[in-house]
Amino acid sequence: MKTLLLFTLLLSTSLFASFHGVILDKNTSLPIANAAISDSLYTTKSDANGSFFIDSKEKIYHIKAYGYRPFSFQEDNNSTVIKLEPIKVKALYLTFWGASNNSGTLKKILNLIDKTQANAVVVDVKNEYGSTSFWTKFEQANSYGAHKNRTNRNIKKFMQTMKEHNIYTIARIVTFKDELQASNNLEYAIKKEEDGSVWRNHDKMAWVDPFDKRSHEYTISIAEEAAKVGYDEINFDYIRFPAKAGLCFEDENTQKNRIKAIGDFLDQAQKRLKKYGVFISVDTYGNVCWAKDDNGIGQTVSSLAKHADYLCPMLYPSGFSSGSFYFKYPAEHPYDVVFRSIKTIRDRVDSSRVRPWLQYFKDYTNKRKPYKRKEIQAQIQATEDAGANGWMLWSPSSRYHLNYLIK
Repeated sequence: MKTLLLFTLLLSTSLFASFHGVILDKNTSLPIANAAISDSLYTTKSDANGSFFIDSKEKIYHIKAYGYRPFSFQEDNNSTVIKLEPIKVKALYLTFWGASNNSGTLKKILNLIDKTQANAVVVDVKNEYGSTSFWTKFEQANSYGAHKNRTNRNIKKFMQTMKEHNIYTIARIVTFKDELQASNNLEYAIKKEEDGSVWRNHDKMAWVDPFDKRSHEYTISIAEEAAKVGYDEINFDYIRFPAKAGLCFEDENTQKNRIKAIGDFLDQAQKRLKKYGVFISVDTYGNVCWAKDDNGIGQTVSSLAKHADYLCPMLYPSGFSSGSFYFKYPAEHPYDVVFRSIKTIRDRVDSSRVRPWLQYFKDYTNKRKPYKRKEIQAQIQATEDAGANGWMLWSPSSRYHLNYLIK
């Protein structure tokens, strides 16, 4: 009987480990409250003193705290002190074609990050067409040929290069705009009401229905592949309904239903990606910051803040219409557009969870104003003054000037 009892106790101990820990800021040694500590199933939070306790039968744990790099650990001791590295993410967009180990674009970006305040990259992992930038183990996408145009033939080498330069890595994954997935799954491709044919937008790309859970599982499976290879963050773009009338969907196309569909997707993504410890961010139109409804696309600041870690509004001054902010030409006022947009949503989401996309391209409105050092630095300064968690620069060609990025 004693032998059986001892065996039971030992088995219990081996299956469930109790961990007590304290989470501190690496630079200040101050405690970090509300950090999320997770295994693959459960999450607990650190208290005001940075202390946490977790019961689990797993060996690997992940910690996420806003404003810090994600951290993973494996610890056999019952007491541990963990120090997280603070970071304000300052990211450069790296195109699908630039994300090759041998590309000149990548080499230039690495040089910029070594010499400027930039410390992160946003890499196209799944683009608008539905192609993946590296070969994944997701057979459904591969069966459609998603890997055929891949630009990175050695993802391990790429991620190692990122680590060597201490670069924070963000995987951009286009969500519901997906020509490959839609054309191979016509039953849940978005269709026209008038004739039931597959709808394509102005660039001839089909979309999948955000109400259909199959579209959720597909994109999240690709996100999981990005998490597996070591990306720090998954950034979902086009995580919305098309801004177009006259389309057919699986469910009634109401604001309530749209918002729920986007929330359901993000909840499932959080659940599936929990075991990798990655942050989740979502891209939004810039005017979502100012809208009182969901703009017909299923996105509001309040609803997204409930499900994602970071919000990334596209605060391109050229994207705001004449009269916005009481300016005839908002593109001539880059600081005000960015600063005021971030400040207006602080009642719905803390500014430390906002990391906007900034404009690094020529104004496309009537004035055709070039965006150079003055305009880039004005936007960056606005994010700092508004308390945002850094910024992400959108250059469609991934071409950046050293002088524009040096403070």
